[in-house]
Amino acid sequence: DRQTLVAVLQFLRRSNLRESEEILRREARLLGDDLGAAALSPASAGLLVGSGSDADSGEALLGRGTGAAAVTIGGSVATVATSSPGVAAVAAVPPGKGGACGYCGVGTPGRGGARVPGFPRGAGTRGSVSGAVVVEDQPDVSAVLSAYNQQGDPALYEEYYSGLKHFIECSLDCHRAELSQLFYPLFVHMYLELVYNQHESEAKSFFERFHGDQECYYQDDLRVLSSLTKKEHMKGNETMLDFRTSKFVLRISRDSYQLLKRHLQEKQNNQIWNIVQEHLYIDIFDGMPRSKQQIDAMVGSLAGEAKREANKAKVFFGLLKEPEFDVPLDDEDEEGENEEGKPKKKKPKKDNVGSKSKKQDPNAPPQNRIPLPELKDSDKLDKVMNMKEAARRVRLGPECLPSICFYTFLNAYQGLTAVDITDDSSMIVGGFADSTVRVWSVTPKKLRSVKTAADLSLIDKESDDVLERIMDEKTASELKILYGHSGPVYGTSFSPDRNYLLSCSEDGTVRLWSLQTFTCLVGYKGHNYPVWDTQFSPYGYYFVSGGHDRVARLWATDHYQPLRIFAGHLADVTCTRFHPNSNYIATGSADRTIRLWDVLNGNCVRIFTGHKGPIHSLAFSPNGRFLATGATDGRVLLWDIGHGLMVGELKGHTDTVYALRFSRDGEILASGSMDNTVRLWDAVKAFEDLETDDFTTATGHINLPENSQDLLLGTYMTKSTPVVHLHFTRRNLLLAAGAYSSQ
Repeated sequence: DRQTLVAVLQFLRRSNLRESEEILRREARLLGDDLGAAALSPASAGLLVGSGSDADSGEALLGRGTGAAAVTIGGSVATVATSSPGVAAVAAVPPGKGGACGYCGVGTPGRGGARVPGFPRGAGTRGSVSGAVVVEDQPDVSAVLSAYNQQGDPALYEEYYSGLKHFIECSLDCHRAELSQLFYPLFVHMYLELVYNQHESEAKSFFERFHGDQECYYQDDLRVLSSLTKKEHMKGNETMLDFRTSKFVLRISRDSYQLLKRHLQEKQNNQIWNIVQEHLYIDIFDGMPRSKQQIDAMVGSLAGEAKREANKAKVFFGLLKEPEFDVPLDDEDEEGENEEGKPKKKKPKKDNVGSKSKKQDPNAPPQNRIPLPELKDSDKLDKVMNMKEAARRVRLGPECLPSICFYTFLNAYQGLTAVDITDDSSMIVGGFADSTVRVWSVTPKKLRSVKTAADLSLIDKESDDVLERIMDEKTASELKILYGHSGPVYGTSFSPDRNYLLSCSEDGTVRLWSLQTFTCLVGYKGHNYPVWDTQFSPYGYYFVSGGHDRVARLWATDHYQPLRIFAGHLADVTCTRFHPNSNYIATGSADRTIRLWDVLNGNCVRIFTGHKGPIHSLAFSPNGRFLATGATDGRVLLWDIGHGLMVGELKGHTDTVYALRFSRDGEILASGSMDNTVRLWDAVKAFEDLETDDFTTATGHINLPENSQDLLLGTYMTKSTPVVHLHFTRRNLLLAAGAYSSQ
């Protein structure tokens, strides 16, 4: 990177290390005059301005004439003329004169590039770079905040902001919607700048005058902001540091951007232009500006929209091929005795579920992309059972809705905080605020522990029913209580083979319990704060956890340390989900975004924005192509994983959506909410004939149907029970669970 080179060369020159400087320059093929302007600015100024070779790259946004940029020299402001290469004239101006300021923005965006030009990385057309920053933006508190050095007259901030507001409100309708996105990030940065420079009364008046103009979905953030009234408050505030260090992303069409730029240059509105340069990332696209409705669907997260680049990586969303194994004959003979004609039905079904249909999936990851555990004999038996159940599965659809069986936890004074149900629907687990984990059997078969070691040694290991004999009948009961956590249990997950159970808690640990002995096997310590969710991989062995420390961790049951740490969210990771092929993990966060992570390398391959509140539920469709997400805003959003696009919005719930689940064949999406209802949506209709052409993908011009009511197949009220978990049995009966609340 050229700027870094110039900075290093300048450092070597200052330290009189001429020899090293020469060697580095020869290696990098940098000529003497490239450092001409660099040497101008002493160490106290954090900026180097090189001379631009194009007319464009020298175009400056400060000062009267083009071809002038500002450089701070020891507190005073110097104007550097950059009209001809290799020559730079410096005129020192005392601070406060001429309206120039301590930041300098140089250059216009490259023809093809979409970055906002200027301060951070320097920009010039056609690749000519003219600026460099010596100190990179480290999220170290003092460094972060020091960027809010005094700029401009505090009394003029309101004037600047209202001037821009007037301009945007008077612009054409097609541009107004796009440019209105600027209001919120500018408002926050201008307010923080005033607070940092200790203009408390101006900050207060600025906040009171303009906070009412912001979109309703930023109310919670503004409440936090209003409590920051002194410079000291900013030091420990994580939200503020996030806002400061992560660039707020706006997606704007080129026409709207040019309009804004022209306005700010004509008005000499340096204050606002500096913030645009410094703190915003404007993702410019060619084409029609987006409508208010299209923008509203996509914005609302803590850091604006996702950059389009973030959703370009290839994702293998297809399913892995099912392993091939023979169905044992004796099983089928027994079936034949019970019900006539069953084996005939069974045979073709195996072929369907087996290898033939799965071979063709071109979007599936390579079978060995990540190491998956070997199938044990018991797993194969379970798969056979699963196929038999699938043969009797009810085909759901608008004409054939599932029955719903609701498990209500009565008198749950301990406070029910998490629920999970095994894949074969034989056990249900509850995590409680009194730090207990309680497991119930929902079939007539009671829960039994394995016998003690002394008793086990007496058993004939060769007998056919050895698996029955090792269980201790004396311990049989419908309910087992597991003690071990020292705080509320926020997440629970059964392993696919039903031998293990995971629980995660406010105490910062994830615990693995044996369902053979009903004891704790391991406590995984990695999170230092509450862990909000945990989930087993659909293949077992791996599991994921997410918590208040803003990261998700991937674990394997036989490792004490996490295998991967997925960092990138700006707030708590509130829910986690494995993709059906186990190669990807989705995480939902209180920063109002959903991220998709690649298990193989830990990269973030998708960022979805659009929710207006923290995310609390995630569900992948059975074919792996789509993701449904639910949040405190009561909306359920549908995403196409391959194209990285929002493809649907289901409105109807009036409170947080805590549970989402697709039926076994993916025809129906069930959603459960704090508003005490379960709603069923037509998933087939929601995903058919989607517009996923290249243009939509490139610009995010999504066209959501006006009315999601025609996708709603049914709403089912409970008396007073918020729905915290949903589960489709192998035959497509819908199970729901929640704790009765008396108020």
